[in-house]
Amino acid sequence: MSHNTIVENLKREIENFKAQIKIEKAGNVIEVFDGIARVSGLSDLRSSEMVLFPGGEVGVALNLEEDTAGVIILGDFSKIKEGDEVKATGKILEMPVSDGVIGRVVNAIGEPIDGKGAIAGGKSIKHYPIEKVAPGVITRESVTEPVATGIKVIDAIIPVGRGQRELIIGDRQTGKTAIAIDAILNQKGQNMICVYVSIGQKDSKLRKLHVRLEEGGAMDYTVVVSAGASESAALSYVAPYAGVSIAEYFMDKGKDVLIIYDDLSKHAVAYREISLLLRRPPGREAFPGDVFYLHSRLLERACRRNQKYGGGSITALPIIETQAGDISAYIPTNVISITDGQIFLETDLFYKGIRPAVNVGSSVSRVGSAAQIKAMKKVAGTLKLDLAQYRELEAFSQFGSDLDEATKRTLERGKRAVEVLKQPQYSPEKTEHQVVSLYALSKGFMDDVPVNKIKEFERGLIDHAERHAKAFFKDIAETKMWSEKGEIELKKVIEDFKKGFSNT
Repeated sequence: MSHNTIVENLKREIENFKAQIKIEKAGNVIEVFDGIARVSGLSDLRSSEMVLFPGGEVGVALNLEEDTAGVIILGDFSKIKEGDEVKATGKILEMPVSDGVIGRVVNAIGEPIDGKGAIAGGKSIKHYPIEKVAPGVITRESVTEPVATGIKVIDAIIPVGRGQRELIIGDRQTGKTAIAIDAILNQKGQNMICVYVSIGQKDSKLRKLHVRLEEGGAMDYTVVVSAGASESAALSYVAPYAGVSIAEYFMDKGKDVLIIYDDLSKHAVAYREISLLLRRPPGREAFPGDVFYLHSRLLERACRRNQKYGGGSITALPIIETQAGDISAYIPTNVISITDGQIFLETDLFYKGIRPAVNVGSSVSRVGSAAQIKAMKKVAGTLKLDLAQYRELEAFSQFGSDLDEATKRTLERGKRAVEVLKQPQYSPEKTEHQVVSLYALSKGFMDDVPVNKIKEFERGLIDHAERHAKAFFKDIAETKMWSEKGEIELKKVIEDFKKGFSNT
C-alpha cells in the first residue's frame, strides 16, 4: 500500500470520526449491611431510581439524604463491599411484562425462577414502572360484574365483583390461602387472568401451591410472583408492586385480572425492617409512619375501567394474618379501611369443622348484591339474616329446652344452611349449581332432610338437576335469572328427587 493511500485512508477516518460523549453518574458505597447500602456521590438521584452495583446487582434508592442515599439491594448483598462503584441508571424501578409471563413463576424483579428458561416475548416485552399513580376517578366505572369464586358462602353472602378489593383476614392456619387458591381454580373458562403474589412464604408451601395450580389446569391463565422467606426484605417489599404491574399490563389490554397478595402482614413487616435499617423513625408497633400509604397506594391500583379507557379491571384479594383474632390491631385496621369489605375467618369455626371458616357476622362486602347475578341475589337474599338469627338463637337455646315452634324452625333451617355452606378445599362449585342448592334450602325442600344427610342430598340433587332441569340451566346461562317455566321445572325436579331419596 502506497504512502498516499495510507494518508487518504487516515484523512477519511478522521473526517468520519464523531466523538460521542457517554455520561455515567457514579458514586461509591460508604457502608453495606443487611441488604442496605449507603451511597455517596450520586447527588441527583431520584426516589425509587435503580442503581447498579459492580456484580450486576440492582439497588433502589429509598432514602435521599443531604450527602448520602440509602439504597435497598434487590439480590445478594454479600458480594457488595465498601468502596465499590455504584452507577445511576436514570430509570425508576420497572418490571418486564409480556404475554409470555402467563404460566410462569417469577421473582420480584421479573426474572423467571421456575427453571423453564427465559420468558418468551422478545421485542414485545414492555417495561412497566413498579410504582404508578392509580387510575383517576373519571376513568373508573362502578362494580357490577361478579367474580365467581366457586365458594358458596362467599358468592352468596359476601360477593366479590370485578374491580373490587376484598380482604381475606384471619389467624394463621384458618384457610386464607385455600380460599384464594379455590378462587383461582374457579376462573377456568371465566375469561380472567390471575396473579398470585407470594410474600415471605416458605419455598415448600409455594412449590405445593404451584403443583396444585398445575394439576387444576390453572397455570394456563395464572402468573406467580414470589419473594421467598429466605430472600431479603427488599424483595418482599417490591413483590406486590411487581405483581400489580403485571396485572396493569393485562388490564391495559382490556382484560379482567384477579390478583392475590399473600400476605400483606409479611409485606408490612418487610417494610418495617427496611425502614428501621434506613434509620426512619418508628411509630405505632414500630411500623414507620407511612405504612398506611404503603398499602393504600398498592390497593388503589385495583379498579374497573370504563369502556372509554379500555374496560379492563383488577380485582384484589389481599390477605392479612391476625394474632388471636384481633382485627383491631394496626395493620388489620389499616387494610380494612382501604378495602371494600372483608372475609373474616375464625379459628373456632375452623376447629368445629365449619370450613371455609367464614364468620358471616363480621364479614361484609361493601359492593354487595350489585356484584351478583339476579338468580343468586334472589336465592341468597335472606340467607345472611337466617344465619345471623340462627347464631343468636343457638347461644340462647343451649339454656332452654322448651322452645316455641317458630324458634325451632329457625334453628333447624340454620343448621341446614350451615351444612350447605360447608365445602371441601379445592372443589369450587359452578354458580348455577350453587343456585340450585340455595333454592332448595330457601324454599324449605331441605327442612325434613336429616342434617347429617344434607351433603349427600345436595350432591344427588345437583346431579339429578343437571340431567333433568335443562330449561332452568339454560335460563341461568342466558338471562342470569330463571323464568317461570324454569322454576316450575326445577320444583318438579327437586320433588321427584326427594321421592327417591332415603332419609334414613
